[in-house]
Amino acid sequence: MATKDMVLEALRGVMDPELGLSVVDLGMIREVLISGEQVEVKMVLTAPFCPLADAITEDARQAIEALPGVREAKVTLLDEPWDPAWIKRGA
Repeated sequence: MATKDMVLEALRGVMDPELGLSVVDLGMIREVLISGEQVEVKMVLTAPFCPLADAITEDARQAIEALPGVREAKVTLLDEPWDPAWIKRGA
């Protein structure tokens, strides 16, 4: 079974193409829910109506589903604004 740390590590490889940082380092991942072989990640985008939303969420879904023990991954976009204060120091 996947762990939250495993999911976050996998998502470090998913980049925001405009900012060149991972969705984890940008603080876009707001919640990770794991139930057996199913993982749901709730995330926000750095800009409303982001034209790359589909690509970013698909990359995230594929990264999670590549983990051992994950049968299904779901990425849910939250309708809340991203805050630059969420960027990890040193990112």
